[in-house]
Order: sequence, then structure tokens, then C-alpha cells
Amino acid sequence: MVRVKSLSKKLRLNFIASLCCLLLAATNAFAQQSGAPAPSSGTFTPAPSSNTTNAPAGQQSAPPASSGAPSGNNTPQGQTITAPTNARPLTPSAQTQQSVQPQPQGSQQQGNAEAQTPAPNTTPTSSVPTTDTLPSVQGANQPGVTSQPQNPQGGTQTIPAPQVSRPPGRESVPSAAPESGPLSNVPTVAPDFRAEPSAPLPPLERVGVSMSDQRPLALREAITMALENNKDIEVSRQNVRIAEFDLRGAQGVYDPRLTSLSYYERTETPTASFLSGGQGGAVTQSSYTGTARFEGLVPKGGGGYRVDFSSLRLTTDNQFASLNPQYPTALTFSYTQPLLRGFRFDINRRGIEIARRNLSLTDAQFRQRATEVIASVQRAYWDLVFALRNLQIQRDAVQDARRQLEHNRRLVQEGILAPIDVVAAEAQVSGFEQSVYTALEDVGRTENSLKNLIAVNREAVLWQQSLVPVDPIDLQPSNITLPEALGAAMQNRQELRQSDVARQINEIDQRYLREQTKPQVDLVASYGVSGLAGSLSTNTALNPFTGTNEQLRQRINELSLLSGLPGLPEPPAQTFPEVLVGGFGQSLTNLLANRFNNFRVGVQLNLPIRNRTAQAQLGRSLVEAERVRTQREGLEQLIEVDVRNALQAVRTSESRLRAAAAARSASEQQYASEGRKFDVGQSTIFLVLERQTALTTARGNELRAQTELNKANAELQRATGNALEANSVSVRVR
Repeated sequence: MVRVKSLSKKLRLNFIASLCCLLLAATNAFAQQSGAPAPSSGTFTPAPSSNTTNAPAGQQSAPPASSGAPSGNNTPQGQTITAPTNARPLTPSAQTQQSVQPQPQGSQQQGNAEAQTPAPNTTPTSSVPTTDTLPSVQGANQPGVTSQPQNPQGGTQTIPAPQVSRPPGRESVPSAAPESGPLSNVPTVAPDFRAEPSAPLPPLERVGVSMSDQRPLALREAITMALENNKDIEVSRQNVRIAEFDLRGAQGVYDPRLTSLSYYERTETPTASFLSGGQGGAVTQSSYTGTARFEGLVPKGGGGYRVDFSSLRLTTDNQFASLNPQYPTALTFSYTQPLLRGFRFDINRRGIEIARRNLSLTDAQFRQRATEVIASVQRAYWDLVFALRNLQIQRDAVQDARRQLEHNRRLVQEGILAPIDVVAAEAQVSGFEQSVYTALEDVGRTENSLKNLIAVNREAVLWQQSLVPVDPIDLQPSNITLPEALGAAMQNRQELRQSDVARQINEIDQRYLREQTKPQVDLVASYGVSGLAGSLSTNTALNPFTGTNEQLRQRINELSLLSGLPGLPEPPAQTFPEVLVGGFGQSLTNLLANRFNNFRVGVQLNLPIRNRTAQAQLGRSLVEAERVRTQREGLEQLIEVDVRNALQAVRTSESRLRAAAAARSASEQQYASEGRKFDVGQSTIFLVLERQTALTTARGNELRAQTELNKANAELQRATGNALEANSVSVRVR
């Protein structure tokens, strides 16, 4: 019985619509016979409604049309539309490609009977005339001229071009200035494009990804792969290793150093006196020299030590040399100890302490980067989950729309619905198909973002695989309170640790610069031993002293013998210390026996007057300490804001999830109810499609709320600094 009543109602509506069309045709015929311009297809007329926009100042507003004329299709006789002064009127033959926009919801709920009767090709009242294509009106004059047909009351009436009110979210198209003229250089946007109905839609696959090669991926596995393969993590790990080598290099300043020098030398020195011992005015010497030095610094006290050893084999033609060749050796030990500046702290110990703090800094930076990577992987993982499930939601929406389309087609075949309802369902299917490909693009983007975080390099097999997240969505929010979250953040956030390292480095600089303001007073001490050995020279005859004495003694002995006097006795043979006669071994023996030694003790003073450079550097370091302290306070405040926002995001995500679930449930019930009402003729296809679109949107919102809750939990872990502990990650630098 309900079905019969619906059919009767639709037949009555069809009859009324046909009667209106006949009256419209009779009116047009009468107007043509009387010489009045008849409305043509596509004529723009003001909508006869009570909410007509106000006319410009100085012009009368259009009177409302009679209730018997169809709204939006005819212009009341006796009224004239004046086009803007910069518009070009078009004749009926030149009316092409006028824009048609969807009507508001109220105009689409007029019933199915009117849709069954083909309506004339009229332009809806929501079309906006522009300076290039303005809907023409028969009988309209040139711009700036107003036609003057007589109205029933007599006189002339001028009606300006109507200002069309637009649905919310749409802006009116501004017209060009009257003096600017038409826009002739604006390119067209493919006005002749027509989609091919027979062309197949692109396949639902991602570029460069094999859909048959699917790889299940858990969140923990993704985090592990990111920490092992991520380039930023690898760079941070390498920075830590570099800092370790820098520390070892700074400690190497206390490594002792051994240097040596060995060479052969021959010198020929001219002499200016016979006492120089040279023959022919020169002394020639040849030597083999070897030196060695062992030196280093002391970690405590800032002192430095040095041990020098030298040995020589010297051969000379000096007439006065008693040992030829000779082997002199020497061993000297020196030590310098700062008494004021550099005693407690010096530049070497400063470098070691800064290198040690830099190692702590790079370790904190590595942990911070690891925390950020974990948070990024979690966000990318849940984004991929949302994108894949949203793609399924959009595909389900297409299936629902296609079922509705088939249902409408059956009703059209039965004569219950108008053919235009099939077109509306087809438009719904096309719109959902666009959403499917948009969702597919989102899947590709999110999957590439996740692969970029976990892949080894661009040639990894992972890029060709289709990632399938396997972890379920966790719908349980974190129950941590604000004081607990702030306490954990102040203890675990690596930014605070980096600030502590900066403060410690500044304290090291202050300690060193305070030492530099002191005068430099050093205790200098040295102790040395020498050794010597050689062979006795056989060139005693060449000695000018001993050689002349021997000749004189012989002459005296000859004269004494002639005179009968006894001759002079021979002088005793020259003796030389036995400890000095020998080779290189004897020289070393004399050296180690400490037979010949020397020592020296003194104080070295270096006192700059005023020392403004060191004082300025110390003052700058003190100001730097204040700056670090101020930055620390600002950092703590930012961390508190970060924690508060993250905790608020968790609470909001939880509330949004509950609201989105309730909205999705209500949308399902509304869609089902609207479908049942449509089947019994108590609703329209427009409302059914609206409910269908709302249901798809509600499902997507619920899915996004679910994934946003997981992302909010991950963000809270990052804000509190316990992402490593929460995901059971231990930091170890290889």
C-alpha cells in the first residue's frame, strides 16, 4: 500500500510539472506574437525569492515573479536586465560552454517527478557571469544603454545584473574593472576535454613496488632496522667514534718522544795563529756524530723533562791534539716545573677535559638522534597503517556506491526513479574512485617515507617490496601524570644533558683562563755527565813546542860532548791518564762512571704587565657562563611546554577517538535508515548519497583518530625522553 501511495504521489507531481511546461510554452508564444522578447535557453534571470540581494544604489530592485512561473527559467515581462558596462552581450547563437554548478540542497529536493520530465536547457541561478562569457538576454542593448519597455503601471524600469549568493565556502568571481577591458591573455583550462567512457581506470598499484612480494613488518623490527641502517644514526655513531679518537689524541700530548740525529761531517777551518795547531794555515777535522733526545710532559704539575745524549768520533790534524782519534760523549737531564701559571691547570689538561666532555656531548647527541628516529619511525609506521586502511575504506565506499548505482538502475527500469538519479549515483561512484586513487597515492608516499628511514641504501630489495604492518593499533592511552612526565623529561631529555656538557666546558675554560692571569714562574734544573777517550797521538815531532825542544837538547848535547861535558838527560816520556786512553767503550765507561759532571738550578720568570688579554678572556668566559645558564632555563621551559602539549595531545586523541567512534556508529545508522526511507519513497537519492559520503568520512575520521592516538603516545615518549627504554633499545657504539 505504501508503494502504491508513493507511485500516485509521483504521478501527481509529474502531471503538475507537465502543466507548468505547457503554460510556459503558451506564455512564450504570446510574447513572440506581441513583439516582446522571449526567454531563450541559457538566459540568466534573477531568482524570484524573498532573499534577493540588494540592488546597487540608484537602481530599483526587481519585483518578485509570479508564483505560477517556474523559478529560475523565465524573466517577467516588462523587466529588463542591464549588463555591466564592461560585459559583451552574446546572441543566442553564441551561447556556448556556460558553466553549470550544482544547486543548493533545497533545490535538489523537489521530488523525482520533476526529474522524469526533460527540462529545457537552462542555466542555474548559481552561474556567475564573467567579463568574457556573460549569459546573453534577447533584446539586450549595448553596454551602457538601457532598453525601456513599458511596465503594466507605465514608465520605465531598470533591473541591474543580479548578485548571486553562493553556497558557503565559495567566493564570487570578481569582474574586471570597466576600463580594463576583457582578459584576452588568460589561458583556457582544457575546455574541450572529454573523458573516454570506455578507457579503463589505472591499476591499483604503487610505482616500483611488486604487489605480489609482500613483507610483513612489525613496529619493533622497523625500529631495529632504522637504528641499524638509518643514515642519520650512522652519522651520529661516527661522530661518537670521532670524539673518542679526539680524546685519545688529546691524551697523546703526554706520550714521550724520542728523536735522534746521526751524520758525518768534515770541516776545514783556516787558522790565524800558529797556536791553532794547523799546518798550512788550516785545521782539518772529520767526525761521525750521533745524538738522541728523549722528552715528554708530566700529567700532574705541568712539568716537562728532557734527556739528551750525544757521542762523537773526531779525527783531526791539529798538532796540539794529544788524543787522535778521540770519542767524546755527553748525557744531560733537564726538568722544568711551573710554580704558578700552569701548575694546577694548563692548556694540555684543558684540551683533554674538553675532549672528554665533547665525547659526552656526542653521546648525548647520538641518543637524542636515536630518540628522534624512533619517533619518526613510529609516526611513519602508523601513517602507513592509516593509509592502507583508508585505502580499504575508500574501496568499500566505491563498492557501496556501485551497489547503490545498480539499485537506482533497477528502480529506473521499473519506472520508480528518474534517469537523473542514475546520473547522480554515477557521479558518486566517480567521486569515490577519485578518492581511491588519492588514498593510493597517500599509501605510496607514506610507504616511501618509512622505507627511507629503515632501508640500507637506494639499492635495497626493500624498495621493491610491499610493506604490510602487522602490529595492531593500541587504543590504550598513556596514564602518566603531568608531574611524572615532567620529572622523566628533566631526567631523560638529552637536550638538558647537552646543556650540562656546555656548562662543564665553560667551567673548564674558566679554570684555565684563571691560571693564565697568574705570573709565570718556572723552576729550571739540569744535570749532565761527560765522557772522553782516545788514542795517543804519534805526531809529537810535529808539535812546535815538543819538536823544537828536542832539536835544542840534541844541539846542546853535541856541544857538551865537544867540550867534554856530560849531555842533558832525555826528558821523561809524556804520560796521559789511562782512563782517557781507549776507544768508544772507554768513553761510555767514563760517562757512566760519572767522573765528569755538571748541574744547574735556576728560576725563570715571565710577568706580563697588566695582562689585559688574559683578564678579558676570563671575563668573556664568565659572561658565557651566564648565557649558558639563561639558555638552560629557556630550554627547561620549552621542554615543559613540549611535555604539556604531548600529554594534552594524548588526552585529546583519546577523546577524539571516542567521539569519532560514536559519529561513525551514528552515520552507519543514518545511512541504513535513509536507504530504507528511499526504498519506500520517503527520501531522495540526494540524501542517500549525502549519508553515504558522511559515512565514508566518519569511517576515515575514526581510523585517523585511532592512528593519531598511537602517534600521540609515541610523541609523548619522545617528549619525556624515555623512547629508548620504552622500546627496549640499548645504545652501544660500535
